[in-house]
Amino acid sequence: MRQKQHLRGYVSIILAASLLAAGCTKDLVRDDVRYAQTGAHCSGSEGVDDSSIAVLPVPIVAFIVPHVNLHDIKADDYLKRCGDSTKLINRQVTVNRTGCIPAGLTRIITLGIWQWCPARVSWEADVKT
Repeated sequence: MRQKQHLRGYVSIILAASLLAAGCTKDLVRDDVRYAQTGAHCSGSEGVDDSSIAVLPVPIVAFIVPHVNLHDIKADDYLKRCGDSTKLINRQVTVNRTGCIPAGLTRIITLGIWQWCPARVSWEADVKT
């Protein structure tokens, strides 16, 4: 009986962690229509700072007010590395914010004013010749 309770606890933790991790990825650009690959393929990934600060930076109150990103992550900035935007097809730019979950401790330490968020941006596209 006790082993069953422990098993349920572990399953609940694993399920909750997988749901949290799945919700931390966001597509900035994704071409739903896939074209036959022509030319070269360009891809890459980079670690970025996706930190945010409270609109009203008053300790404790900052927990309930909106936060603004300190660094704006734009898909065009990463797709430019692949070439001219008119020649790119099958584009996809994804931001993975899974690292923000443990880094959320910075929001508690600063009493809600600032949150550090180490994110990962991945991009890929096919370049037409």
